[in-house]
Amino acid sequence: MKSKFEKQLDKSILNNLEGKLLQLAEILISDKEIEILQDYANTVSITRLNYNDHGPVHMRKVASNSIKIMNILHNAGIKFNLETENYGTFDDSRIAIFTAAFLHDIGMSIGRDGHERMTITLTKEKIIEILKTIYPDDLRMQLVIKSLIFEGIIGHMGTQKIHSLEAGVVLVADGCDMEGGRARIPLIMESGSKIGDIHKYSSAAIKKVYIEEGKENPLRIQVEMSESAGFFQIEEVLMKKINMSPVKKYIELYAGVIGQDLKRYL
Repeated sequence: MKSKFEKQLDKSILNNLEGKLLQLAEILISDKEIEILQDYANTVSITRLNYNDHGPVHMRKVASNSIKIMNILHNAGIKFNLETENYGTFDDSRIAIFTAAFLHDIGMSIGRDGHERMTITLTKEKIIEILKTIYPDDLRMQLVIKSLIFEGIIGHMGTQKIHSLEAGVVLVADGCDMEGGRARIPLIMESGSKIGDIHKYSSAAIKKVYIEEGKENPLRIQVEMSESAGFFQIEEVLMKKINMSPVKKYIELYAGVIGQDLKRYL
């Protein structure tokens, strides 16, 4: 059963979309198989592996972040690869990236190592089924969008080189979901200290991530934290993902402890 917060996110997502993208979101949100796999991915991540949130809430936040980033870049006149390469429109790019973001961590239901590829294994047939609904009788678009979805999924950890702006958006959007809530459940469950705790405590220090229009560059990301431990999250998670993203050249990145001067990274 979906949590109250999950339902709120669903409502917010649907209220801010239109056209084919809204049709796609309705399909993804209502699909029972996807719901079960997202829930189980979180159980494996939190209960079995003691990682932070990799479940339905996280995947919805990354999908929302992705659309927000794409809209900001589009409004600044940036064209995505499908458009510059004459394969599709901005809306087609949004369909690919929303799907990739909404599904990207389902492979955590198997384990951490190689979970990007496991996501593709688990969702390939579902993705094909959905694309046949969104692009009926258009095999070309079904195959092109499928490839772009796979690139977005494969590239979201920043460990494999990606080349499209579309996939680069998923990478940045994933890194931006670092607010304290992602570490809340592991912190509550924690019964002792162990190596790797810095990831949970640095995430808990992050209070707000703003994704907005920039002044010098099209996209501004600003991270506010309660204590300096949050800088670990910026430098070891977000910056590493941004550095691997083709979107990097369009980003301004600021971070700082609330009440203190912001540090500019980009």
